Amino acid sequence: MNKTTVSALGAVLFTAVPAAAQTVTVALNADIRSTNPGVNRDDNTDAVVLHMVEGLVGYRENGTVAPLLAESVQLSSDGKTYTFRLRKGVKFHNGAELSSADVVWSWNRYMDPKTDWRCRSDFDGHSGLKVEKVEAPDAGTVTMTLDHPSALFLDSLARTDCGMTAIIHKSSVKEDGTWDKPIGTGPFKYAEWRRGEYVILTRFDDYQSPSGDKPDGLVGAKRAVVPEVKFLVVPDASTVKAALVSGAVDVAQVLDSDVPELSKAKNVAVGLYPSATKHTFLFQTRDPLLGNVKLRQAIAASLDIPQLVAAVSNGNGKPNNSAVAITSAYYDEAQRQGYVYDPAKAQKLLKDAGYKGEPIKIIANKRVHVPSFNAAVIAQAMMQAVGINAEIEVLEWATQLDRYNKGNYQMMSFSYSARLDPALSYEQFAGPKDKQPRKVWDEAQAQALIEKASTISDEAERQKIFDELHKLQLETTPLIIFANGQEAWAHTKRVEGADPWEGKPRVWGARIVAN
Repeated sequence: MNKTTVSALGAVLFTAVPAAAQTVTVALNADIRSTNPGVNRDDNTDAVVLHMVEGLVGYRENGTVAPLLAESVQLSSDGKTYTFRLRKGVKFHNGAELSSADVVWSWNRYMDPKTDWRCRSDFDGHSGLKVEKVEAPDAGTVTMTLDHPSALFLDSLARTDCGMTAIIHKSSVKEDGTWDKPIGTGPFKYAEWRRGEYVILTRFDDYQSPSGDKPDGLVGAKRAVVPEVKFLVVPDASTVKAALVSGAVDVAQVLDSDVPELSKAKNVAVGLYPSATKHTFLFQTRDPLLGNVKLRQAIAASLDIPQLVAAVSNGNGKPNNSAVAITSAYYDEAQRQGYVYDPAKAQKLLKDAGYKGEPIKIIANKRVHVPSFNAAVIAQAMMQAVGINAEIEVLEWATQLDRYNKGNYQMMSFSYSARLDPALSYEQFAGPKDKQPRKVWDEAQAQALIEKASTISDEAERQKIFDELHKLQLETTPLIIFANGQEAWAHTKRVEGADPWEGKPRVWGARIVAN
C-alpha cells in the first residue's frame, strides 16, 4: 500500500468530518481495475461501471431478464432472431441521442479481439453459440440473429461480468481506438478516478429512467437523486466500521461479526441482503475414496446443514441444497428438498462403502466475506462424529483456486459467484472433467439436461428440467450446496434507498434525508 493510500485511510478513520452534504460515499474494499465495461474487470469494477452504462436488457431481482435500453424484445418463430425496439429519447452523457447505429458500433467493438472483451467467446462460436449478424433496419430497431436457438442469449447479454454488454458512444474511445472513458446512458456519469483512492461520479441530469416505481435488480426505476457519488477505497474492515460510525462513509458491505456493534450505533442502519452466490463442499469424484457415491452420501448425511448454515451466518442464513437460488423465479417445491441429517444412516453408508478410516482432507481459505474456513471447521466436527477422519488444509485463495482449476483436491469448501439463470448456475460446476478439470459433476445425463435447458425458452419446460436436475444432483452428490450468499451492508441514517443487489451497491435509488 502506498503512502497516499495510507494517508487517505487515516483521514477517513481519524477525521470525523461527515461526508459532503450532497455526496453519498460508498466504501469499496479494493480499487476498480478499469472503466471499460466487461474488460479488465472484477466485481468492484462492475459495481461502479454499471452506474454509468446500460445494455439492451438487464436482470430483474428474481434472475429473469427485462428490457432496459430496449423498449421491447421480440423473438422470431424459429427462435433465432431477436428484434430490439429501442426506447425513445435516451441520451448519452455527451448529449447525443441513442440510435441503432450506436448498438451496432458497440457490438462490433466488443467482437473485435483487440477489445479483449471478457464475453466475446460466448457469442463468437467458441462456446457453442454464435451471433451470425447484427443489423439496424432503422434508427430505432436492432436485430440479432443466432446460429441456433438459445434460452441463455439474453441472460448472457445481461451478465454483469460482461458489463451488461453496454451500449456506449463511440467517443468513449480515442482516435487510435484505445479506451478513454465511458460515455454511456446510465444515471451517473464519469467525473474522476484517482487510482488507489476513489472514483467520483456525478448525476446525469438528462437521464431517462426505464419504467417502474422502484428499482428491480438492474432494471426498474433508476432515477438518480443525489448529485454526486464517491466510491472510496477502504480495504480494512475495521476502518470501514469506524468510517460508518464517524459519517465519513455512507454505504458499505460489513462483516457479519460487526453487525451487532453497528446495530447499536445511533447513526447507522444495518441490513442483510440475499445473493445467488453458492456456498458449497466440492468432492473430487475421481478420487479413490470419494469416487464412491455411498461415501459422498455418508458425508451429506453426517452434516446438520441447518445448524451449519446458522453457525456460519450468525443465525441469519437459509439452507439451500439447490443450484437454483432461493431468490430465483425457478425456485419451487422441488428445490426445497434437500439432504437430511441422519448420523445413523451416515454410519451405515460408511460401512456399505467399505470405509476404513482413511483421511479425507478439506481444503479451505480464510477470506473474510465467504464462510469457507468456518464451514470447513464445522463440517470436520460433524464428519468426525460419525467416524470420518476429516482433516483441514488452509490455503491462500490464489493457491486454492489453482487447485480447484486443476481438480487437485479430495474435498473443498468453495464459494461460486452468482449465476442467475439456473442453466448457467449448473454449468458452473457440471461438465466433462477431461476437457475442463475444474468441473465437479461429470454426468452425461446432467449435461444433456443442462444443454436442453440452455436451448428451450418455455418456462414451464425449463422448470421441469431444473427440478429433474436437482433430484439427480441429490442422488449422485458430486457436491453439497448448503446455502446461498447473504451479505451484511450498513448505511448511515442520512441516506435512504441505497440498497445493494447481488453484492453490488446501487446508488441510483439513494436520497439524502435530514439527520
